[in-house]
Amino acid sequence: MLQQVALLAWKEALQLRRDWRTLAVIIVLPVLMLVLYGYAINFDLRHVALGVQDEDRTADARRLVDAFRRGESFEVVAWPGSQAEATRLLDAGEVRAVLVIPRGYAEDLAAGRTAIVQLLVDGADSTSATTSIGYAGAIVREHSGAVTVEALRRRGVSVRDGFPPLEARVRFWYNPEQKSVNYIVPGLIAVILMMVSTLLTALTVVRERERGTIEQLVVSPLRPAELIVGKLVPYAAIAFVDVLLVMGAGRLLFGVRVAGSIPLLLALSALYLVAALGIGLLISVVSPTQQTAMTAGILASQLPTILLSGFIFPVRAMPEVVQWLTNLVPARHYLVIVRGIFLKASPLPRLWPQALALAAIAAVTLALAALKFRKRL
Repeated sequence: MLQQVALLAWKEALQLRRDWRTLAVIIVLPVLMLVLYGYAINFDLRHVALGVQDEDRTADARRLVDAFRRGESFEVVAWPGSQAEATRLLDAGEVRAVLVIPRGYAEDLAAGRTAIVQLLVDGADSTSATTSIGYAGAIVREHSGAVTVEALRRRGVSVRDGFPPLEARVRFWYNPEQKSVNYIVPGLIAVILMMVSTLLTALTVVRERERGTIEQLVVSPLRPAELIVGKLVPYAAIAFVDVLLVMGAGRLLFGVRVAGSIPLLLALSALYLVAALGIGLLISVVSPTQQTAMTAGILASQLPTILLSGFIFPVRAMPEVVQWLTNLVPARHYLVIVRGIFLKASPLPRLWPQALALAAIAAVTLALAALKFRKRL
C-alpha cells in the first residue's frame, strides 16, 4: 500500500514540476503576502499630528505641551489661535487632535484646584482615535503626578520618604516593546498558510476530472483513502516549504523571534497544514468544475480565517453561537498555537487542546474527501 501511495505522490510531484510557473507562484506568493500585509497592517501610532490651542500662555502650560512633545506618540504641528481655527485644522485633516489649554490653567494649579484641559480628537478613524486618547491620558496622568509632587514640595511637605504612597509600575510581558508587528506577523502566518494551502489542493481532483485523466485513477488498484493520501503528500511538502519561508521572512524582515520551541512550532504547523489541505481536497472532490472549486476554496479559506479566527476581532467578543462556530475554523486554533509559541514560549501541555482540535478537523475532512471520492467512482 505504501509503495502505491508513494508512486501516486511521485506522479503528482512530477506534474507540479512540469508546471513550474504555478510552482513558482505557490512558493513566492506566501512571502509576498507576508511582506505586503506585514507592512500594511500596523496598529502602532507614532507622531500623531497634534495642534495646541494655548490660551493660557504660561510656563505651566508650556510644561504640559513639552510633556506631549517628549516621546514619539505626538508631534506638535500647529498652534491654532481660536476654536474656529482648531476646527478648520481638524476638518482639513492637518491635525488628528487638538490640545486645548484654557485661560486660567496656571492659576488653578497654583490655587490647588483641578485644572481642566481638553483634547479634541478626529474620531473618523475610531481605532486611531481610541489609541490617541489612551496615549494622551497616560501623558496627562504622568504630568499630573509630577505637578502634584512639586506643589507639595512648595508647601513644605516631604516627598522623599515613601511618597507618593501608591505607585503603579506596569510591566508588559511577552511583548515588552508593545510593537503590534510582534502580534500581527504570527497571525499573518496563520492566515496566509490557510489561504495558500486550501487553494493548493482545491483543484487537484477536479482538474483530473476536467482533463479526462480521472479514469486512470478510477481503474487503479488504489483505494479512495490511498488516493487522497497520495494527492496530499506532495502538496503538504510544498506547503511546509512555505512555512519555513514565511517564518524566515518574518524573522529577517520584521525581526519577529520565536520565543518558544521551533521543533514544536514546526510539528504543530504540519498538523495545521494537513487540516487546511484536507479542506481543499474535500472541496476539490465535491466541485464539478475548477472555477467552482477555486471560488469555494477562496470563500472557505479567506472569510472564516480573517473574520472568525480571532486574527482581527477577538473571539470572546463575538456572540456565543458564533464562538461555537469558530471551533470549525482551523486558523482559530492555530492562532493560539503560533502566537503562544512566538510570544509566550508556550509548551505542548498548554497547547494540546488546540492540537487535538486541528487533528480532529484534519481527520474529518480527509475522511469525508475519501468517502465522497468513492461515491463518484
